[in-house]
Amino acid sequence: MNDILEMFSFVLRLIAPLVAIIVIVLCFVSLRYGRRDKHALIALEDEERKIRYPVLFWENSIGRSRNSDIRINDLTVSRDHAVLLRRDDGWFITDTGSKAGVYVNGELTEGRQAVYIGDKVTIGTSVLTLRRADAPQDLEQRQRRKSREAKTLPGSVLLSFITVYTIIIAVEALINMGNLDVVVPTVGFLAVSWGYFAMSESVFKRRNFELESLALLLSGTGIVITAAHDTRQAIVQLVAMVLGIAIFCFMLWFIEIPDRVMKWRLATSIVTILLLASSLAIGTVQNGAKNWIVLGPVSIQPSEFAKIAYIFVGASTLDQLQTKKNLFGFIIVTSACVGLLFLMSDFGTAIIFFITFLIIAFMRSGDIKTIILAVTAAVLGVVVILTIKPYIAERFAAWGHVWEYADSTGYQQVNTLIYSASGGLFGVGLSKGYLQYVFASENDLVFGLISEEMGLTIAVMFGVVIGGFMIYARTVTTRSRSTFYSIAACTAGGMLVFQAALNIFGVVDILPLTGVTLPFISYGGSSMAACWGILAFIKAADERTYSRKRMKSRKEKRPVNAAVSVSQQNDDGEDYIEV
Repeated sequence: MNDILEMFSFVLRLIAPLVAIIVIVLCFVSLRYGRRDKHALIALEDEERKIRYPVLFWENSIGRSRNSDIRINDLTVSRDHAVLLRRDDGWFITDTGSKAGVYVNGELTEGRQAVYIGDKVTIGTSVLTLRRADAPQDLEQRQRRKSREAKTLPGSVLLSFITVYTIIIAVEALINMGNLDVVVPTVGFLAVSWGYFAMSESVFKRRNFELESLALLLSGTGIVITAAHDTRQAIVQLVAMVLGIAIFCFMLWFIEIPDRVMKWRLATSIVTILLLASSLAIGTVQNGAKNWIVLGPVSIQPSEFAKIAYIFVGASTLDQLQTKKNLFGFIIVTSACVGLLFLMSDFGTAIIFFITFLIIAFMRSGDIKTIILAVTAAVLGVVVILTIKPYIAERFAAWGHVWEYADSTGYQQVNTLIYSASGGLFGVGLSKGYLQYVFASENDLVFGLISEEMGLTIAVMFGVVIGGFMIYARTVTTRSRSTFYSIAACTAGGMLVFQAALNIFGVVDILPLTGVTLPFISYGGSSMAACWGILAFIKAADERTYSRKRMKSRKEKRPVNAAVSVSQQNDDGEDYIEV
């Protein structure tokens, strides 16, 4: 009987990666067909020079710079002259500190100025007239869109495969454990997943579910792995996932309107610093870092939630992005955050914040010199810190030499390397590994635990999925409605990927072991909830996320005057809304 169960368990370990691969492939194929065409929304026409500039984005920089979305080769035009942007109320133009100013129908603008079809905008000596986009292709574009939507898989199909996968690994764990401890967390996870999907379809009217499917695939695996070793911890992880999904939904509502986000940017900056300062003031030292706040039976890691707030601070709409005040404020917040994290000895999170800063800085400026300068300053800062506090360097003394420290600081990594290798391609079975007896196996060392018990195939696959978040972010931001979404999505994807890299390469001694979690999988309620919150930035950048809601809202609105009506007829038609 035992031999039959062993064989059945092994077969399940063979099937699980195949089902997971199906989910991953279907998600990215569905994403590919969900992209909309790059066609002009409106156009700016220079009648004198007979030049027509197509307006492709919701936010468009206008200037003499090569990096401008609409480049005007005119010496009277500033490098960054103005921004033409779309909001729910129509089109607006903003002067971004130009020397010559921006005129609409002969009048100098101040702040955001509404513009309509037929208006004449003066940029330097160039007079640009707002025109409708070329319309002959509308029917063809709609046909292509409908064809792609027909190929986009429903979320119910993706979630069905995830359900099959979760049941497979749960049954395999149940066989190995010989008890039913894994049942409650597994059933709870599936109930939450299907409940959220039903709410997403019926309440939020979402038409895209690929991103959540990938997150649920990872989260479900983490919950089942944790349940195979500690049922109570698995239930805590499940509750954290519910909290994370709630944060995810709130975030999608809050950042739906970029201008609302910008109004709260200063307050969010203060919250980011206060979250980190609270750990330093009343936090408890755990594993060498003062980054936990313990409230009775509940422990919270504020730095995880500060990651969400930090992305808010770094991202920006295009008209505010080009102001020096905006950039200066972001640098101040970054310096304060990294400084507080170093004081807490939370070096892993400090590195994540710094890399996130580099991503945001590059996306804001596109200047590699800025990145080199920031890295140089960071290296000098590290040298100073190591000189003042040499004990910090001792924490990383085992890096690259873990076998020499196998009985002390290298103990965790040595055991991770040994037991990971013993798992082979398909693992020894959930709950049957030996790494579970090593401290922090379900959080810091979870990649090794997956490799041992589920196999290297699954472990590498999950690394690819997390890397895929960056690909997803890059794909959806090419047609994003705002630079806020573009910067926030790519930053969120980069943050998740870099955090995963620190975890995976840290446990195998390629990088120093910093004690950061593997997104969505590692045990840790704060990490789980925060990862779902970070994911919202990527979801918001996908135009399909708000398309149904926006369509319904526009149909209910009525134009208040003829000028607005003409503008809306041009760029708010079915082809534009149903991206």
